[in-house]
Amino acid sequence: MKRLSLMPLAAIALLACTATAGAQNLDAQRVAMRAAIDSAERGQFDARAAGALRNHPLYGWLEYSALRRNIDTLGSTQAQDFLKRYQGQAVADVFRAAWLPALARRQDWPTLLANWNDSKDPGLRCAQLNARQATGKADAQWTNDAQALWRSSGKSLPDACDPVFAVLASRGGLPAALRWERIDAAADEQQPAVMRAAARGLPAAELAQANDYAAFVDRPDARALNWPKNDRSRRIASDGLQKLARNDPGAAEQQLPQYAQALGLTAEQQGQVLYQIALWTVASYLPDSARRLAAVPESAYDERLHEWRTREAMARGDWPSALAAIRKMPDKQRNDSRWRWFEGRLLEKTGKSAEATALYRAAASDPTFHGFLAADKLKQPYALCPWNPGDSAQAKAAVARDPALVRALELFKIDRPAWAAREWADALSRFDDSQRRLAVEVASNEGWFDRAVFALKGPQEMRLYNLRFPLHHDESIRREAARNALDPAWVAAEIRAESIFNPKARSPANAMGLMQVLPATGASVARNIGLNGYGGAASLYDSDTNIAIGTAYLRQLMDKYDGQPYVTIAAYNAGPTPTARWQSQRPNFDPDFWIETISYKETREYVARVLAFSVIYDWRLNGNALTLSDRMVGRTQGARKPFTCSN
Repeated sequence: MKRLSLMPLAAIALLACTATAGAQNLDAQRVAMRAAIDSAERGQFDARAAGALRNHPLYGWLEYSALRRNIDTLGSTQAQDFLKRYQGQAVADVFRAAWLPALARRQDWPTLLANWNDSKDPGLRCAQLNARQATGKADAQWTNDAQALWRSSGKSLPDACDPVFAVLASRGGLPAALRWERIDAAADEQQPAVMRAAARGLPAAELAQANDYAAFVDRPDARALNWPKNDRSRRIASDGLQKLARNDPGAAEQQLPQYAQALGLTAEQQGQVLYQIALWTVASYLPDSARRLAAVPESAYDERLHEWRTREAMARGDWPSALAAIRKMPDKQRNDSRWRWFEGRLLEKTGKSAEATALYRAAASDPTFHGFLAADKLKQPYALCPWNPGDSAQAKAAVARDPALVRALELFKIDRPAWAAREWADALSRFDDSQRRLAVEVASNEGWFDRAVFALKGPQEMRLYNLRFPLHHDESIRREAARNALDPAWVAAEIRAESIFNPKARSPANAMGLMQVLPATGASVARNIGLNGYGGAASLYDSDTNIAIGTAYLRQLMDKYDGQPYVTIAAYNAGPTPTARWQSQRPNFDPDFWIETISYKETREYVARVLAFSVIYDWRLNGNALTLSDRMVGRTQGARKPFTCSN
């Protein structure tokens, strides 16, 4: 797509004034629009009262809210009028996705077909196939489309697909070969219920065998020793043993030899089972981890298992084996700054310090946790190269006027994040890379900071540090950090990692606000610090309250964990029980090795991310930074380090 064209300066000035007036008008109407949408969702939409909002960019979403409430009885004329008026907008697509299933439920097939838009949603695809069949359009193309859907996945499909497949079967469109194709795919997905459903309609002898296969995937049993010795039996035996390995790696290891011998499992199939046995053993650092890792053929190793083999040796303090494991990684993986750092560290641990310098030098070029550690080791500045694209004000103003982007920002401001994301995606679908980057800047200026995390991409855009690491609530962060004797850069880093500075963030576990505080934790901490005015969980959406509680909780954890930030950060993410286990399993480990051997991937990456973010926020706040090596272990008065760009 072409870049937005430049305009004369007078026109730009006029548009800027118009945009300012428009923004002020939106500010004035925001409360009214939020209330109107809430009322519409409760069935209290008053078109006459909403007349003052008719020219508001979100009026379509207000109408959608009213129509959605009565979607099952909505008249076709009213629905089609809505689609026509908002054609090409995200709200029309969202409405259609709700209306078409309603048409299917009341079997209004002609209307469904008349308003059909191509969709990847399997439920909608099945509704459309049902409509075509019911209106006499079940032709050869219908059969091809239904068969394609049957083949599309080994996982369960929506109930709306059952009538489609029943008709397909009655027309001879589900021959045994096609049923077996889905059974095989379902076995690979470890879905025995789907295998049984796909098998219905097979001849009796084949049906019995298919059900036996499904029972084996559910839980392996000795009947499989008498299966036909063919490719399908071998494939499904491997699938079933891999599923068993996830839940009981010891049982899978014990049973593998007999099935391998009886059915002739290939070396690759046995390797796949051994892979799962090793993975689900080492992920908990069980005693047989090293032996089971060694049993996996090298051809079955992928990046995930290479990492686990390295961690397992680290966790035992077997430095030579850990070094050997890194050196078996593919070049691309081994050359990541993380593994360059650890290869250097392991060389030092094995008495080969002189060989480590080149690895540290290569790692130190990355502005990451391990890159910063490598720079500390070399006593050199941190590598950081901010990028300033120098975009013109008029280009940014043009992007900001995009109607979909305007709607996205307004929806974000009235706490409708799912709708906002739909409008955002619609806007970005028409933007080139430069316009997309400017849209991120526009969103960030309006407090929608996570767009910089989700929409920026590529090495160059990763250097847009001002966008990727926003500074917000600076006064509260500094005040509460000082009150709790914490580094404000660390507090900012926690907020960036937890919520990307979204005060309304809420996790599936019900963690709330900027620092993602659980309500029970919030209530407990508020009592402990005597926080005046705490009004329960809803108070956690207040930024000042959330920061006060989150920083006080960090202080409590710091005191609990002997002033060690890296352990505190792990506990903040995973909780005290797993943290206590990791401490007891690897006491007195160096911090970098302790972090890398955390068994939870989320927590392992979280600790490294927060520590690296702390360095970057220190730079944003102060222009230089406390060394990561000091920060990691709670030393706050060490030397500070400059940043440099070698590009």
